[in-house]
Order: sequence, then C-alpha cells, then structure tokens
Amino acid sequence: MSQSIRPEILARYGATPSEIEELLAYNENVFLSLELDSLPTFPLSPEPHLETWETYLSEAEREGVFATLRSQLAQLQFPILPGISETENYRLATRKGYLTAAMPEATGLVLQQPEKLQLILHESLAGKIPVLSAGCREDFITLVQALLKRNEPVPIPNSMGAVMVAGYNNWDRVRTYRTQWESQQLQLPTEAAWQAEFKQLIPQKQRYQDRFIVLSPGGYSGVTASDMGMSESEWLQMSLTIRLEHESTHYFTRRLLGSMRNNLMDELIADYCGIVAANDGNYRADWFLRFLGLKAYPEYRQGGRMENYRGEAPLSAGAFQVLQGLVKDAAENLEQLHINHADELLDTFNQGKFLIALTRLTLEELANTQSLVLSDWETR
Repeated sequence: MSQSIRPEILARYGATPSEIEELLAYNENVFLSLELDSLPTFPLSPEPHLETWETYLSEAEREGVFATLRSQLAQLQFPILPGISETENYRLATRKGYLTAAMPEATGLVLQQPEKLQLILHESLAGKIPVLSAGCREDFITLVQALLKRNEPVPIPNSMGAVMVAGYNNWDRVRTYRTQWESQQLQLPTEAAWQAEFKQLIPQKQRYQDRFIVLSPGGYSGVTASDMGMSESEWLQMSLTIRLEHESTHYFTRRLLGSMRNNLMDELIADYCGIVAANDGNYRADWFLRFLGLKAYPEYRQGGRMENYRGEAPLSAGAFQVLQGLVKDAAENLEQLHINHADELLDTFNQGKFLIALTRLTLEELANTQSLVLSDWETR
C-alpha cells in the first residue's frame, strides 16, 4: 500500500498527527514478501529436529511423556526455584550440556498431573511440529517457567494460553551428534578434537535447536463456555484446537516469512486460522472480537486480550482506541473475504497462499473497504 494512503485511512478513523505516527510504526509490515506464483508445496517438509521428537514420541508410548522428556530436556531436570538459574550447575546443564545425575540441584521438575501431559506431532502448513499439551493450568505455568523463564518462578499472565518455544538448545541432539561423529573417526577422538568439531557445529543451529509448542487447557482467551453458548466439554475441545492452530500459524509466518510478533495483525491472522479450524471451516469475526475484549465495540472490556498487544513502546490511549476500530473493521472484512473464497480455501495449498496474501496487507488496508483488493489474491 502507498505510504501516503495509510495516513489518510488513519485520519478517517480519527487519529491525530501524533497518533498516526504511532500507528504507522506499529502497523508496519515486516513480513518477507514471497511471490505467489512460486510458492513451495504445503505443508512444508518438517525441520530437522522432528526426527528426534519422533524418537521421543516412540519412547513416550512405553515410558510416558513426562518421564521421557524429563530424561532428555535439561530444564525438566530442575525444580522451579528463585535464583536457580544463577547456580553453577544449572548453567552447566543448560548452557553446556553437562549431565545432571550428580547435581544436587537437579531434583526434577514437579507437575501436578504428569500423567496427563501429552505429546503430539502436529501437521501444520509449515510442516510437522512437536506440541506439548499440559493436563492442567498449573502444569502449563510450570512448563513455561522451566522452558522459557530458566526455571524461575516468574508470574505467567492469565491471558497466556499457549507459547512457542523457539531456538531451544537440545543437548540430547548434541550428544547424539557427538556419538555419530566419534563413530566415524579413524582414531580414538580426543576432547580437544571434539571441541574443534563442536565449534564447527555451533553455526549450524538446525542441528541442535528445536521449535515446539506448549498448550494449556481452559477456555480460549479466558472466555467461558456460557459466553460462547456451548457445553463445557465442547468449548474446551474447541479452545484447544484454536490454540493449536493459532500457534501453528505463528510457526508458519516465522518459518516462511521471517516474522512472528506480539502484534495485532499477527494475532488477527493466527486467530483466523484457529477459528476456521475449530468451526468447521468457517470464520467468525464476532468470536475474534469477543476474544480481544471488543464484543461491545466501541466499548472495550478492560482486561481483554487486546491490551497484551499495545507494543513494546505502548501505544497511547488515543492510538489504542483508533487501533480498536481498525481491528474491528479488519476482522469483519476478513470474514467476508473468507466467505468469498470459501470453496478455494478447502484446498491446502490455497490456504497457505491465502495466508501469504494476507501478510502482504497492512492492518489499515485490511480495515479499509475502499482500498481492499484481495479478490485477485491468486495472482498478487
């Protein structure tokens, strides 16, 4: 979109000059631009770490998910304790891959319902990705603290129901690599030889870094079953599907388009995919607006999920109010776009193509019916 048009659209929504400047920066499109006539096949091939997680899944069928992962992932071998991340043994285990058997601090992560932890390999448009589904909210919090907060008891917002763990250094994969490397040496390898090989390995992050999703149970975005007019069991199952596809969409944009941000355009696209997956292929803008706290727009429900996305330098109150109007119109326009292309979007390749077409828009463009042109998305 022409940069001269975006300020005009924002002005029509009542933004002041300073608010326009804020929102232009907030809504800047940072996705990589891919040609729609030369896209890869969807779903993408899985990333290298999936092979290791396939072995975890096979072992989990015999030993249980939590027991299997706790034996392999260093953070799951330590409890949640204040200051534990600053201990020497914790650093050695998580930063250098030292085994924890002789470490007194490594008493193991404690879950309330370890038997309910599930591991699946989910087939997303971006390829298969490991997914951990916690049995209860408390266990989700514990896993997030271990995997993302260095086993420190950092508060986790109630509105957080899923996370993507990216760039996770999996020392089990490093040890497997070392074993394979040693077996190929003609002479008994020395520690110095391994350290030299390890330096060559470090830049090859795909050989030892993993990406996976962690999900919590509970109603999506803190919305209750009664709010949705559903039974508790129906809404909980639907919420899990929305969360899974939401995070899978972030995986798609990060892997293919180079970006995954805490931004409302990202959230709109991710929730779109989640709602479609959970609602028999249909998108509901009113669901999305309820999730954000905009069900009664122009009134905003304080505590709604939307305030989680005000940006690192938080938007001013005026810019945030303008953003609410943009999001409402963008969601409703997206619903109409989905209806217009419903038949085509039954095809997996077209689903990926449609998502990429959406990422080429700014929020202003998607919200602005006068400039909205996605009917030719097949050739954009």
